[in-house]
Amino acid sequence: MMLGDLGANVIKVESFDGDEARKWGPPFTKGNDSYYFLSVNRGKKSICIDLKTTQGKQIIYDLARKCDVLVENFLPGKLDKLDVGYKKLSTVNPKLIYCAVTGFGSTGPYAMKPGYDVIAAAMGGLLNCTGEKNGRPAKVGVAITDVTTGLHAFGAIMTALYYRKNTGKGQKIDCNLLSTQISSMINVANNYLNCGIEGQRWGTAHANLVPYQAFQTSDGEIVIGAGSNAQFADLCRIIKRQDLIDDERFKDNSARVQHREEIVQIISEIIKTKSKREWSELFRNASFPNGPVNTMKDVFEDKHVREIRLVKELEHPEAGKIKMVGPPTVYSEGVNDEPVERVAVITLRPTKKQQQKKVVWTEDTVDNEHMNKKKSKCCCIYEKPRRFGESDSEDSDDECEHCFGHVEKKHAKHKEPNTSQVEVTTEQTATVTLNPSESAPAPAPPDRPTTDTDYRF
Repeated sequence: MMLGDLGANVIKVESFDGDEARKWGPPFTKGNDSYYFLSVNRGKKSICIDLKTTQGKQIIYDLARKCDVLVENFLPGKLDKLDVGYKKLSTVNPKLIYCAVTGFGSTGPYAMKPGYDVIAAAMGGLLNCTGEKNGRPAKVGVAITDVTTGLHAFGAIMTALYYRKNTGKGQKIDCNLLSTQISSMINVANNYLNCGIEGQRWGTAHANLVPYQAFQTSDGEIVIGAGSNAQFADLCRIIKRQDLIDDERFKDNSARVQHREEIVQIISEIIKTKSKREWSELFRNASFPNGPVNTMKDVFEDKHVREIRLVKELEHPEAGKIKMVGPPTVYSEGVNDEPVERVAVITLRPTKKQQQKKVVWTEDTVDNEHMNKKKSKCCCIYEKPRRFGESDSEDSDDECEHCFGHVEKKHAKHKEPNTSQVEVTTEQTATVTLNPSESAPAPAPPDRPTTDTDYRF
């Protein structure tokens, strides 16, 4: 999706049953797609392909020839068994950048184990250190492991594109949920690896910084973080407890961590005397980070969020206008709000059936010049044609190394019976054409493949 936001033409390949995420609701749009599905498929154009059919494979091959990047999330080796994995596609297009996103990677005991975000979060240690101090492990509110894995894949793809620009070589990229989650444990993982300190659940608090957590106000909660002695002193002055600055128990962060319960109790008693809005106003010019715990309503009604115009409206062919959170990154040399050229229309069209002639020799076939090659009557033992047009067998696959199979017309007119039999076979192929899109409305998708169909998202 991020590549699409940057202008990539993203083609999403689904089965005829559709992406399962389309059913992850309610809520659903008027077109019966879940809003969950729309949230992670912005800017993508969907097509349905049966990868088990010859025609389906040919479409994938043609896409591989014309595309720069392929991203897939099948179990390792599944696409190779269907002959549409990296082994095959790298021969179709050696410059292709192939990114595989799996649960546990392509090697190791768990390679064939299916993976979801929460499974990787559990096995990677995130759930164990998430939740209230004396409570059960808790899942993060969104699929954060999925998101961070996608960000790693995005960075890897951009790096591979840069590498290809300099070398002309494509490559395979492997990203997986478990490795991403473990690498995201940052200080918790490093503390264990070097000091043997096990991760703990701290609620909204921090294992190594105090105060750094949510505090209850009279009508909600607000988060305060003092990452330095100067910030802690500023907090003490605003809450009118300057005496805490010189208190030996709280003189520096190490002391405050040691006396966590005492300082948190003191601050909590003060913060609950005012509302979130009152404290936000008092802390407006503070040097320490702070912010209220917002609902989604609070988030999108926030004056700052409105002013930066993060929310965008997109037109959906069935559901009408859809509001979405736009790209968070702004470029000095590119404006996100500028209209971009519409993505090309995808046309799937089987190519013409190609006839392949296969000669089946019989006992009556002539062996010219005793070359131990059974050939049809060949002009080379008589006289080569003066002109190419003198022969009527230009299309013949049955040719010798001297005259390339040109048979004199007079011999062609009197063909011997049972000289040979020709078997005609056809090969099913398909091509994908990417044409500039038009403003015409998109046709309804078919239940099964047709010979010439435009698909638009």
